[in-house]
Amino acid sequence: MRLYAVVAAGGFRRYATYRIETVAGVFTNTVFGFILAYTYVALWDERPQLGGYDMSQALTYVWLGQALLMTCVMMGGGFEDELIERIRTGDVAVDLYRPVDLQLWWLAGDLGRAAFQLLGRGIVPMVFGSLAFDLVMPASPGTWVAFLVAVALGVVVSFAIRYLVALSAFWLMDGAGAAQMAFLAGMFFSGLLLPLNLFPGLLGEVARALPWSALLQVPADVFLGRHTGWGLVRVYAFQAGWALVLLLAGRLLQSVATRRVVVQGG
Repeated sequence: MRLYAVVAAGGFRRYATYRIETVAGVFTNTVFGFILAYTYVALWDERPQLGGYDMSQALTYVWLGQALLMTCVMMGGGFEDELIERIRTGDVAVDLYRPVDLQLWWLAGDLGRAAFQLLGRGIVPMVFGSLAFDLVMPASPGTWVAFLVAVALGVVVSFAIRYLVALSAFWLMDGAGAAQMAFLAGMFFSGLLLPLNLFPGLLGEVARALPWSALLQVPADVFLGRHTGWGLVRVYAFQAGWALVLLLAGRLLQSVATRRVVVQGG
């Protein structure tokens, strides 16, 4: 486990070196945060309490989305691009022969990346949003802790989805199509554009049951205090359940891909 801790720390340092990119990302998140916030203001002026949120809660949701956008990689563009390229070029064969677990290696690096993105690109836009709008901030330290746990579980679910997308390159030879589909699904079903509570009928029920809701909708509702007590346990179980299922699916595909590489290499 010490090795994977070192890999996670390396992932944090790797992204911390790109200072200009981080500043540009903070600026972009802040600008889009303002655009979405004023869109939400117009919408909630017409439909107060839409989706069960008041105006302050809705605006808080917007800025949480900007804070978690790159933390949970809701629109793709993380490690999967690098892994897809290694699969396409055949360099992944070297990775598979190393005395480390491929899935845990990439997970550790992604956790380090997520920690930096939360600190480097998440906090500043949230601060700007709180200065410009009346946001809802948890008064209890326990709520902050519960929120961070939900974010951590969301990061693992995000990784598991993107790992499956990357492994698809073993059979597709180019994971661009699968990555694009995951990008669209993540943007829509995470609640990044609109809270999933606003989706009507069966569409809303399906959207909230899909794994992408663990990336933003669940952490945001925990932050807003909509899940407490056993309700909090249930949403944690929802996130952890999806993380387990997707990680196991990734491990199964990894095993099949490893046998394929060994056979071809032999």
